[in-house]
Amino acid sequence: MSKFDSDKVMPRYFAIAVVLTLVGVAVIVKAGYIMTAEKDYWTEVASRLKRDSVSVKPNRGNILSCDGQLMASSIPEFKIFMDFQAGGEEKDSVWRDSIDQICEGLHRIFPEKSAKEFKRHLERGHKKMARHWPVWPRRIDYGTYTEVKKLPVFNMSKYKGGFHAEEYNSRRRPFGSLASRTVGDLYGSKDTARYGLELSYDSILRGTDGLTHRRKVLNKFMNIPVTPPVNGADIITTIDVSMQDIAERALIDELRKVNGDMGVAILMEVKTGDVKAMVNMTRCADGEYREIMNNAISYRCEPGSVFKPASIMVALDEGVVDTSFVIHTGSGVMEMHGRFMKDHNWRRGGYQDINVARALEVSSNIGVSYVIDHFFYDRPEQYVEGLYRTGIAQDLGIPLVGYAPPIIRMPKKNKRGQWLNWSKTALAWMSIGYETQVAPINTVAFYNAIANDGKLMRPRFVTKVVKNGETVREFPPVVLKEQICKPQTLRTLQTVLEHVVSQGLGKKAGSHLFKVAGKTGTAQVSKGAAGYHSGTVDYWLSFAGYFPADAPRYSCIVCIRKSGLPASGGGMSGLVFHHIAEGVMARHVKLSIEDARDTTASLVPDVKAGNVLAADYVLANLGIKTRRDWEGSYAHGNPVWGKAKRTGDAVGLARVKTASGVAPDVRGMGARDAVYLLESCGLKVRIRGCGKVHSQSYAPGRPVHKGQECVLELK
Repeated sequence: MSKFDSDKVMPRYFAIAVVLTLVGVAVIVKAGYIMTAEKDYWTEVASRLKRDSVSVKPNRGNILSCDGQLMASSIPEFKIFMDFQAGGEEKDSVWRDSIDQICEGLHRIFPEKSAKEFKRHLERGHKKMARHWPVWPRRIDYGTYTEVKKLPVFNMSKYKGGFHAEEYNSRRRPFGSLASRTVGDLYGSKDTARYGLELSYDSILRGTDGLTHRRKVLNKFMNIPVTPPVNGADIITTIDVSMQDIAERALIDELRKVNGDMGVAILMEVKTGDVKAMVNMTRCADGEYREIMNNAISYRCEPGSVFKPASIMVALDEGVVDTSFVIHTGSGVMEMHGRFMKDHNWRRGGYQDINVARALEVSSNIGVSYVIDHFFYDRPEQYVEGLYRTGIAQDLGIPLVGYAPPIIRMPKKNKRGQWLNWSKTALAWMSIGYETQVAPINTVAFYNAIANDGKLMRPRFVTKVVKNGETVREFPPVVLKEQICKPQTLRTLQTVLEHVVSQGLGKKAGSHLFKVAGKTGTAQVSKGAAGYHSGTVDYWLSFAGYFPADAPRYSCIVCIRKSGLPASGGGMSGLVFHHIAEGVMARHVKLSIEDARDTTASLVPDVKAGNVLAADYVLANLGIKTRRDWEGSYAHGNPVWGKAKRTGDAVGLARVKTASGVAPDVRGMGARDAVYLLESCGLKVRIRGCGKVHSQSYAPGRPVHKGQECVLELK
């Protein structure tokens, strides 16, 4: 027989279950109350808790230009707070006496907020006895921080006054927005990289966090370092600040002139592939141009006629034509597989019969597309394979985030021999830069290879990593292709590209001081499903080339996107190319001192009247003979007032005695000597104009009455 008496036990179990259920419900309700109603309170409590182990942030490395100038550097910034519980009653009495003075000082430092607003804000924090009350919502620099710290109460130690700050590493660019998309930036509140070189080389620049223990001793925390932080290394870029500035100014000036929507300019060093300047300008809502997107590496588009040299390179390399091959372009309109191909001058009668070289010089759509369509129509894959050999479709492996490799599709057939991704007109329009997607960086790399005797270089943005003045890593130039075409093809194309500028459509890109080679491009921009002619037609205008053509040093591409006519790749982008090329080459000009000599001018200068002793000293040091009527030197003597006269290869210096008490004759003197003499006599002097004294209102020889005014007219 069981000893279990259910009548006695079950009520006890039931009571226990009810109690536990009520306790569980109470726990859940309390947790919900803490998570909602008391959330702010416990969040503030958590923020005051001090961890035993605290990470220590390292200093972020600098980004420098190719010649060592700072392009991005870390400087400290601060967020300032007030602990109203620090200092006790003694601090509170000082606070009450100084609150008005503090708020007036804060208003002087931060004019955006009035003293009354500061007082209301601080008194609200004082009423709550907050431990971490923000004095100013944003970060401030070190200079502003020191100004705030001079105010009453704030100048006390943080344990007595309660004023304390959190320090952050802020990124600053000494050259402002110059090359901002290339250099990159940080998320200010998180100290994490956003884009550009800051993001691509973040692991090098960031460094390694350190670790420190915090131990409370006598009501103060003592930091005990465990692992010191390792500061980030510096990176040396290929960007040249002056070249970047030249490119930016030239591009923005032209964008404003033609009302462009977007512009890109890239300048590369031929032998190394170093990117010396990269500009990405987009028109903002306020009409100003700023670097919003890195379109130079990410904006894939149909490049237009700058693609034609690649097509002709394939045809020459395959041996299907030479530059003397004649194309009958007629009146500038030719039907190709049901569509009409037009030259830019079709309304003026076209080019009639022209050879391949001339077709490139005048950028004839019919001339280039006929050659490619006629010889490769039955074997388009051979043409595309040839394009791949030229390197224009190469994935350059650029380290910047956002780089978009080119898209040049390869023709494919199904099992029945039908084209899958190809139309009858695809080859003809691809040959002149349509039905492809190529970013400007790939186009300029292709032209750089032409200038570099066929060697395709990877665009380089960083040359080395430096730590404490020592190089820890280098990034040497990388050759992607040793030869993009046959040597004979390359020489032919180099000659044709020179002729494009000297006698073709690219004349505005040229210079009278050195040779320029390149190609113009004017393409209509597709608007997706809407096509090319929906509303106002957009144009992609470009000029790509290199200079000086006979000994190439730099390659460059300039692209402008604009709406409506007029639109000319040679006349607009080519003009920007011209300004960049001449500005860059001017930095390398070294003239002989003999070139500065003007043979028509006299080597003996005109000398003003006045202190002829000083004039004698200067002329003697210039090696010019002087004839004078006194003894002594400039180093040991008072002023000798007189007049000067040039006589042949010498200067005659004659003393002129001045009588005391009368106004001197200061005509012919410089302003300095004239004012000295007149004020020494007691006159007040006013000057008008510049140069020598032409006339004086107080006549020479007139008795001087002290305090009277003399007006000098200088010319």
